Amino acid sequence: MESEWYERAGPWARCVLPDSQELDVVVTARTRAPDGRWWYECEAILPARHDTCEGSRAAAQPTAFTAPAETLTPIPGEDYTALPTEGAVAGRQWLLQRLRQHHDHLPSHRLHRRDCWQADPAATPVTTATAHRLARDPHTEPCEVCRPDRPLLGQLP
Repeated sequence: MESEWYERAGPWARCVLPDSQELDVVVTARTRAPDGRWWYECEAILPARHDTCEGSRAAAQPTAFTAPAETLTPIPGEDYTALPTEGAVAGRQWLLQRLRQHHDHLPSHRLHRRDCWQADPAATPVTTATAHRLARDPHTEPCEVCRPDRPLLGQLP
């Protein structure tokens, strides 16, 4: 019965705890924080006492916690594609805004960081690879507020 429960609870991952111990955990969701870091909602299955009218017995109790992505290692064979994901679209931390310019010599697009307050809500999310290419494109200008060109081109803030 325990192996049946184990299979239904997945996907599983290995988590390195703050004291360097490793623990297999159930991954229930992932969230991208406003600073761009990924965090995973996990459940550690810990022992617990289950009391009934016939006495006490050992049971398993899921205990929820959140872990930064860098502390988790995928377990081969586990499928993580169905995990609920919140925050920015995975890998899309940049926004491309079309500018309404009437001169060919002016930039036609502006590149923003995803959390830039200057970005148009209708701006298109783009991957880091695309944003890196656009940061070098003469038809795209970087936002002067959020300065996406600095991390994309390796410049210091």
